[in-house]
Amino acid sequence: MAKVKKMFVCQSCGFNTAKWLGKCPECGQWNSFLEEEQGKAAQVVGQGSSYPKRLSEVSEVSYQRFVTDLNEFDRVVGGGITRGSLSLIGGEPGIGKSTLLMEVCGRLLSKDQVDKILYVSGEESESQIADRSKRMGISSDNFLIYHQNSWEKIKSAIKEEKPSFLVIDSIQTTVTEQLDSAAGTLSQIREVTYELMNVAKASGITTMVIGHVTKEGNIAGPKVLEHMVDTVVYFEGDQWGQYRILRAIKNRFGNTNEVGIFEMADNGLNEVRDPSSYFLDENMEDSYGRSISCIVEGTRAIFVELQALVVENKFGNGRRTAQGVDNNRVALLVAVIDKYFDIPISYNDIYVNVVGGLKITSRETDLSIIASLLSSYKGVSLPSDTVFLGEVGLTGEVRSVPQMEIRIKEIAQMNYRRVITTVKTANELGDKFDLELIGIKKATDLDKVVFL
Repeated sequence: MAKVKKMFVCQSCGFNTAKWLGKCPECGQWNSFLEEEQGKAAQVVGQGSSYPKRLSEVSEVSYQRFVTDLNEFDRVVGGGITRGSLSLIGGEPGIGKSTLLMEVCGRLLSKDQVDKILYVSGEESESQIADRSKRMGISSDNFLIYHQNSWEKIKSAIKEEKPSFLVIDSIQTTVTEQLDSAAGTLSQIREVTYELMNVAKASGITTMVIGHVTKEGNIAGPKVLEHMVDTVVYFEGDQWGQYRILRAIKNRFGNTNEVGIFEMADNGLNEVRDPSSYFLDENMEDSYGRSISCIVEGTRAIFVELQALVVENKFGNGRRTAQGVDNNRVALLVAVIDKYFDIPISYNDIYVNVVGGLKITSRETDLSIIASLLSSYKGVSLPSDTVFLGEVGLTGEVRSVPQMEIRIKEIAQMNYRRVITTVKTANELGDKFDLELIGIKKATDLDKVVFL
């Protein structure tokens, strides 16, 4: 048996040191070191083939899935929960992770897809879980509730009850007696997750695990959990609002670009079938600094409204504030306007916002952001039937973005009349759809087609 020794471990990145440090030299976090025991290796069950195989010798496997009929959830996880998989759902406190999994459990029980569900919670009492389940319409005797944070006792309950579906809420509150460290530490999370993975895979139990997130928005662990599980899903949104966004970060059985939109209600979570209606406001008449663009999340095209506000600066240094888009990207587009439109916009305070709290990481909204900034600066409203699509480079050129045909098709179905995009897209797709595609080469061409 390996000798057990004490080490100080950074709870943010896992860096080890023999003495306590105020700042982690690896990730730069302050006061992140805790003393933990080292040398106790997890007992991993040996799995795999007895010898290497050629590609022609490997047979294809069609994965069976639990389909919940909660379409937003099923699409994000790849068409349903893969049987025997280990999935992780992360999110901020109070965002609705437990409510989401309770909704999934209720759907599976109502469709008789599972024989027995074991819901283990180390945070809430059995009466609290029962009250929520009854409020959400779950009354089946096959739904077992267990308030426990000891892994050894949870493991015994799994062997005794033999559930086909298991929920652990949450992994940070579950501890093993083999370690002396506190709950939520890196060693506890790593050991418990290894044990859980071995039990779930050996028994073929479909397992969903809830994980807390750090103040930076990452699942606590830090990346240990994400490497070991099959699927990682984040539940995002404003906990004081009513809408939630489900996003797949890792999925061994499906696409990782899908998102699902939910609405928080008194009886649980409701699906938002038409998310574009949430991210758009139809009343755009006589409103400055507003434009429409179209992004693609997985296989879904979503319309978003970009808002910009340009205010005269009174203190010398222009302020830049952006929500939903990268602040550096906004600064780049402001510089493009300053250089090629010959407008001293950079001396002003500039605010950019994506309506609905959606976060955009791609660049297809560059043209829309520039249009919104010019609209606010000039005091000219943009037409509400026009969509702006295109990436803008440092030389002011407008570039095409991927999956343009999917976007244009959705734009035509939503009865928009005009799309301002690249010349390449206008030439290739102009005859395929019943709408006006206006191609421009430079961002400065917006003055000719919009700001006449």
